[in-house]
Amino acid sequence: MATGGETTTTIKTTAQETDALRGIERIGAHSHIRGLGLDDALDAKNVSQGMVGQEDARKACGVILSMIKSGTIAGRGVLLAGQPGTGKTALAMGIAKSLLDSDYGVNGEGAGGSRKASLRGQDKSSNNINAESNEETPFAMMAGSEIFSTEISKTEALRQAFRKAIGVRIREETEIIEGEVVEIEIDRPTAGNVAPKVGKLTLKTTDMETVYDLGTKMIESINKEKVTSGDVITIDKSTGRVQKLGRSFARSRDYDATGPTTKFVSCPEGELQKRQEIVHTVTLHEIDVINSHTQGFMALFSGDTGEIRDEVREQIDEKVAEWREEGKAEIIPGVLFIDEVHMLDVECFSFLNRALENDLSPVLVVATNRGITKIRGTNYRSPHGIPIDLLDRLLIIQTKPYTEKEMKLIVNIRCEEEDVNMSEDAKDLLTKIGSETSLRYAIQLISASSLVANKRKSAKVETDDVSKAYNLFIDVKRSTKFMMEYSSQYVYNEANETDMET
Repeated sequence: MATGGETTTTIKTTAQETDALRGIERIGAHSHIRGLGLDDALDAKNVSQGMVGQEDARKACGVILSMIKSGTIAGRGVLLAGQPGTGKTALAMGIAKSLLDSDYGVNGEGAGGSRKASLRGQDKSSNNINAESNEETPFAMMAGSEIFSTEISKTEALRQAFRKAIGVRIREETEIIEGEVVEIEIDRPTAGNVAPKVGKLTLKTTDMETVYDLGTKMIESINKEKVTSGDVITIDKSTGRVQKLGRSFARSRDYDATGPTTKFVSCPEGELQKRQEIVHTVTLHEIDVINSHTQGFMALFSGDTGEIRDEVREQIDEKVAEWREEGKAEIIPGVLFIDEVHMLDVECFSFLNRALENDLSPVLVVATNRGITKIRGTNYRSPHGIPIDLLDRLLIIQTKPYTEKEMKLIVNIRCEEEDVNMSEDAKDLLTKIGSETSLRYAIQLISASSLVANKRKSAKVETDDVSKAYNLFIDVKRSTKFMMEYSSQYVYNEANETDMET
């Protein structure tokens, strides 16, 4: 190809362009959570982003979130402790959604698992370097019981979870040619002639115009992309890949009608040849899997990663450290959330103690609803079922039971989320049920009451619908009372007289 002058620029490509095309999301227990509901001073609003109450806990999570966004804090641990139904998992989901919002500017889904690789160019100015540290922060989520598997060991499952929560931002530069197509000339051989196709491509910017000679492969790439005169395209010089960016505004009047997918862009400025910086953000676990399997990239989609040898991880850590020294990569400490952490045993807690001291360690957030109980795998009792030496390493955030007023606000939010039209009296009844039984039980009655109302062809849920659903589906207290009354009729009943009296 002929060459023109060169300039060095950075082109930004959005990794989440397809987020707007996502399908209808299913309504989950925490699908109404959009963030932590904090203002710029990290003060919790009473009702914001789906969060209600728990002002002190949300403010503490906001401080942790600020530490995570700074990108300089790693190896810290946070414990969310409180009674069942006090919003511990909701706080963790709020942290995850806040990270997604700061990264992409959209209300992303819950971040189960790690994010896949993306391409994102960045401006090299100092202001954008600071903003760049907030991007692509990995968030990995798991339950404490997930580590017990016959396929891989407990410590291997935790190690993989830790490395899912550690991102690596890798930079590389490539040369591209970007311009508006002025003319395409392709000489097609006559029938019976085995001569290869040749042609010429004329590209221009606002400052210059150059003619390039085309070979057979470039002609095939141009035909595949259906490039025509007036299109703005980029050509990767190293791979020959052709990408159509859109139609030039100058050629917008060439056709009387255009399709809805037609995108108009400005004619590029400056030189035709530019340097494009591409940023790949992946997790250490993804690099581990790709390098430990013959078809490691496919293993990322199937989930069949298996045991990964320590030798592979050591080589990867050495290579990443080498890239960091050369300025080609940087580490992004993410967040690992382990729900029901009391399900881990003493071996897992010992591993967490050691893992938090590692340089390549994410921010660990764990949650539990247990009080003083036995540490799994031992006969020793400890607060929350967690060894004292690990508790010393954790910042503990306490959640408190919701008041009736806060329960009413949560019921309102869930009715809106589930698209249920409910009268105020019915909401008051649900709030009373939640205070006497549990908030989770009351929330589950929303959809059941809506179905009961639909059966009588009513668009609004009334108190009679809630009462009928309440009688159809019993709560834990009524179920326990029923079992105690008829305990002798159950098979293998182990309740003693004391339990029956209580």
